[in-house]
Amino acid sequence: MAQIGRPPCDAGVILGGASTAPCPAGARRWVLAAAILGSSLAFIDGTVVNVALPAIQQTLDATAFQAQWVVEAYALLLASLLLVGGALGDRFGRRRIFLAGTAIFGVASAACALSTGIEWLIAARAVQGAGAALLVPGSLALISVNFPAHERGRAIGTWSGFSGIAAALGPVLGGYLVEHYAWTWAFLVNLPPALAVLAIGAARIPESRAPDAGRLDLAGAALATLALGGIVYAFIEAPARGWMSAGVLAALLVGAGAAAGFVAAERRAAHPMMPLGLFAGRDFAGANLLTLWLYAALGGALFFFPLNLIQVQGYGATAAGAALLPFILIMFALSRWAGSLVERFGARPPLIAGPLVAALGFALFAVPGLAPGEARYWTSFFPAVVVLGAGMAITVAPLTTTVMNSVGDGAAGIASSVNNAVARTAALLAIAVFGMLLAGVFDARLGPLLAEASATQEAIALLEAQRDRLAGAELPPGADALRHAVKLAYISGFRWVMLASAGLAALSALAAWRMIGRESAGR
Repeated sequence: MAQIGRPPCDAGVILGGASTAPCPAGARRWVLAAAILGSSLAFIDGTVVNVALPAIQQTLDATAFQAQWVVEAYALLLASLLLVGGALGDRFGRRRIFLAGTAIFGVASAACALSTGIEWLIAARAVQGAGAALLVPGSLALISVNFPAHERGRAIGTWSGFSGIAAALGPVLGGYLVEHYAWTWAFLVNLPPALAVLAIGAARIPESRAPDAGRLDLAGAALATLALGGIVYAFIEAPARGWMSAGVLAALLVGAGAAAGFVAAERRAAHPMMPLGLFAGRDFAGANLLTLWLYAALGGALFFFPLNLIQVQGYGATAAGAALLPFILIMFALSRWAGSLVERFGARPPLIAGPLVAALGFALFAVPGLAPGEARYWTSFFPAVVVLGAGMAITVAPLTTTVMNSVGDGAAGIASSVNNAVARTAALLAIAVFGMLLAGVFDARLGPLLAEASATQEAIALLEAQRDRLAGAELPPGADALRHAVKLAYISGFRWVMLASAGLAALSALAAWRMIGRESAGR
């Protein structure tokens, strides 16, 4: 997916868990190693695939909307099944479910690499997302249940540090492999760590279960998947098919109906995957509203950023993968300092300031025009990356603290898991909505730009046939004027996406100002 680095509340999931039977000290390092490798699989996959999308689109002759589905199919299954994945581990064994998720993820990665058509790749990505839905919560649960409370802080620090290294190096390594070998390496790179996790898990990780695990909320999981799938399908397909097409209208109605059914089912369920009662607390509701808007801005904007760098600005995949390194490094370098802000000022001020700084970062992404050449990175995109990284760093630690403090100790784990799922869902929806926005602006701008370039009717017909490929349209040699028009049209759409992201980030600051910290202040 388009998630860069860790989503919020990963540490909260670990801290909020219960240590049922800590394993022997000698085995804990193996548990930690498996958790780090498992988490890194998801972190790396979320960034490497974005860098590989232009090569995938060109090699498999895919439209821009099909390229979106390569990310969205994975994100859809991960977001909708994430909470069920954690419950499966509690009920059937955390090691068993964690290793099952790893195996599914690895096999699906191999299937992705072997894909000969875009439809096959999208299907394999969906299976990969289902595996990740078992793998991601399982890796966090292993640390929670196998380390006693007084050792979890050090374990989280080690896990965060190594995960940060993986998140930083993954896109660069993946970009290098894509650029110098083939896009299939974006998926083959997952196989060695997956095999290592399976070997460690089978030999070294003890099994654990929750003795009071309730029934699985399968109805909630099915309705969540149907709701998200229908809505995402409608927004991705509408630019090509039209809102009035039968398929788009049917998907939208099914998605809306399933969303209403999900809320009704969660209210009635004895063991809901998303306890709606948590949202009665003003701080918890405000923190999740902030998460929804801010991570929609982040996930949607950073999905299109590598496409802009590679297809429009002329960057190689390696350079595009490295472009967000400052963002990731700032996030991890400032995480401890950001946590201290809560102790000094409370959570509310940094949760207002952080998203506002992020909004400025998104707005800065809208400034650069068409300036090919990687040398321009330092004066064009680098300032935006740094400011955005600073804004997110200020926000994440106070956000985790707010989510955990807004509920009782017994609910901290599920509250953190819900917030984590909200962040992933936000990115999933934003990519679909922003894709429609970018496509609409692209279409509106391309016609006038072609007229300015005095394009022939043959050239216009050529582009018309490839309009759904956006900046990935294949043009004959020597068609520099047409290529320039396509790039300018894409940049126009990209700017609207970034300004929309800035608006969402500002709204998330407004949510913090209006909702968070009011309960304790008596207002």
